[in-house]
Amino acid sequence: MNIRPFKWRDIFLLNSYRRKGLFLDSMRVLIHGQALIPMGAFLTYWGPSTRIFTYRCDVNTRRPLIGQVTYVKGSAYARLSYLAPENGLEAVDLSALSDLMAMQVGMEGAFHILADVDESSPVYPLLRRAGFAIYARQRIWRLDGKATADEDHVSWRPCRSGDVIGAHSLYCNVVPGLIQQVEPLPKRNLKGFVHFQHGELRAFVELKFGRNGIWVQPFVHPDAEDFDRHLIQLLRQLPGRSGRPLYICIRSYQSWLETAIEETGAQSGPDQALMVRHLSVNLRVKQALPVHAINGTRTEPNAPVAQIEESRHMELVEAEKHPRTDSVS
Repeated sequence: MNIRPFKWRDIFLLNSYRRKGLFLDSMRVLIHGQALIPMGAFLTYWGPSTRIFTYRCDVNTRRPLIGQVTYVKGSAYARLSYLAPENGLEAVDLSALSDLMAMQVGMEGAFHILADVDESSPVYPLLRRAGFAIYARQRIWRLDGKATADEDHVSWRPCRSGDVIGAHSLYCNVVPGLIQQVEPLPKRNLKGFVHFQHGELRAFVELKFGRNGIWVQPFVHPDAEDFDRHLIQLLRQLPGRSGRPLYICIRSYQSWLETAIEETGAQSGPDQALMVRHLSVNLRVKQALPVHAINGTRTEPNAPVAQIEESRHMELVEAEKHPRTDSVS
């Protein structure tokens, strides 16, 4: 097996696979289109911070394999975005290609490689053998049509910088810890809408825009009151659609939202398994950290600062009650 980076002379091979590829990054392919993903081998469509690595893998069969992985600088994960040809993957071992991709994006700073896979796809068992495992499941709903007129006032507004802490708190309360480790919420520049009830942030809907559609991913507190109506209003009145369809991603841990999505007339897609290959291992630090002195006194690690201050205050009171008398010779 020979694996090398994609080159200009491979454009004819890529063109022959135009309708034979398997797309493993649902968000990008839905809002940007299928054509842009394989062409990322030569051009970057998602900004200068996005790195795209495409490889040609010559195997024993007559048809070479094409694999592509994308990474946004500063992100915790990369995405396995494209494999081709789909009908030639069953006889291919993806381990060597996966190892090369892992080494490449690991050097860039990624800790994981993610892939969205239909469990009935032939690539699903191949990815499992290549070190990928399921960490969540999702279903994507498509809502067509234009936004309707405002029927009722709903407390949605665009996310501001002051909402970041509240959005992160909601994310930590709603999303399982395993998913938080793999797909952490961005620390800043959150794009979407927030919804408040009784002065508390109860929902955050993250939005990502592309020329072919808008990606909608809600994070909703289960204690949100009458939320079905609020979510339907947001989806029907979402500004800036310009006739583009909405692709609403509902994760398995918030499947109760699908009832509201269905009421909007959206069409459901197939269930998908979200797979991850970890590129790093969490290790505990064995070196103990020194405890610094406080006011000249070294304290035990489990001694609260409040108790230390109270102890020193009592010492000063006792000193005032019983002043020292030093003799002068």
